[in-house]
Amino acid sequence: MFVAYVIAAAGYGLAVTGSAVAKIRGVDRVVAGLATAGVPTSWFVPLGLLNLAGAIGLWIGIAWRPLGIAAAAGLVLYFAGAVITHVRVKDVKGLPMPALLLALAVITLALAVASA
Repeated sequence: MFVAYVIAAAGYGLAVTGSAVAKIRGVDRVVAGLATAGVPTSWFVPLGLLNLAGAIGLWIGIAWRPLGIAAAAGLVLYFAGAVITHVRVKDVKGLPMPALLLALAVITLALAVASA
């Protein structure tokens, strides 16, 4: 299970980092999706920093599992909120990416707990 967690944490950490950078840099596609969901532009950088903190927590969690579990749990909550936000405003077009990242967060959390 440890090897599976390392692969999941490393790969998912990269995906979350990509999401963070897109929010922080204000990539048009991401800005449009967040705006459609009703997220104020002043939240983009803080949300990106939360993503980045989660990714760093996953990577450090490879060596210190409690942090990896906490980071994965935080990302589950973060992306569950993103999915709920898109569903609330009926933004079907913007739903697949946060739903995929939520599923990956759940898998990473399960692997982190199973390999602890």
